[in-house]
Amino acid sequence: MTLTPQSRLRVAAIGFLNPAPLMWDFEHPPLEAALALRYQIDRMTPAECAGRLGTGAAEIGLIPIAALATTPGLRILPGCVIAAKGRVRSLLLVRRASRQLHELRSVAADIASLTTLAHARILFRHWGNPDVPFLAAPADLDAMLERADAAILIGDPALLALEERANRFERSGEELVYQDMAEEWHTLTGLPFVSAVWGIACSSPLVECIAEDFVQSRDHGLENIDALAAEWSRRIPLPEETIRTYLTMNIHYVLDEECVEGMKVFFRMAAEAGILPEYSVSIGG
Repeated sequence: MTLTPQSRLRVAAIGFLNPAPLMWDFEHPPLEAALALRYQIDRMTPAECAGRLGTGAAEIGLIPIAALATTPGLRILPGCVIAAKGRVRSLLLVRRASRQLHELRSVAADIASLTTLAHARILFRHWGNPDVPFLAAPADLDAMLERADAAILIGDPALLALEERANRFERSGEELVYQDMAEEWHTLTGLPFVSAVWGIACSSPLVECIAEDFVQSRDHGLENIDALAAEWSRRIPLPEETIRTYLTMNIHYVLDEECVEGMKVFFRMAAEAGILPEYSVSIGG
């Protein structure tokens, strides 16, 4: 693969914990320096990643899969995914215990992920509350619940909310229900909850080589989970063991046939509900 510094591919990456194994080679020796000659990495929220690809400000991005249906010309880079085949802990619907799902009058939604909101709308249809309004809000659980009956949290804020669950109850006395949205999705469909994939906006003869770089980085990351747990426990207030369990037991990183089927069902259900345009899953260049 021969790219000059002037032709480096711009990569929009997510700044949360869950992609950490995918980014290993881009952030650690011995391959960090060589990859820096091929790729320019910028970190942001999932929704911002999709925006970068949509405007042409990046060629590759770790994007919420919903963006595939709303951004023409994107392809899925083979090999890697951020998904969950059961409980994930970092996709939460938090509601007051005094209200059932079909009774919720409003949901304050973390605006960082298009895909989680689309999954949530499908689930709310199943729960008999298809028209509940979603209110865009920053990821602050207390502030969100001041505005609405429930809140959707994703990524690190969701993990931190679970860690603080007992403290919050002791502080507020308010009984809350913490529902894992990936687990709810699996109960409904029997399939993985697929959050994000590497999307590529360029039709390039180098796609196969690019995919090899990203798959190799993932594999090396999964071989270094202990090191990642130690690193991230210094960045966010979570114990190393919690991080280790999350990266090994909750998040699934291999784009296998089950995940592809999960995406197909998601896009079909989203289109049938009028949540997203129709989209046919397309992988590779």
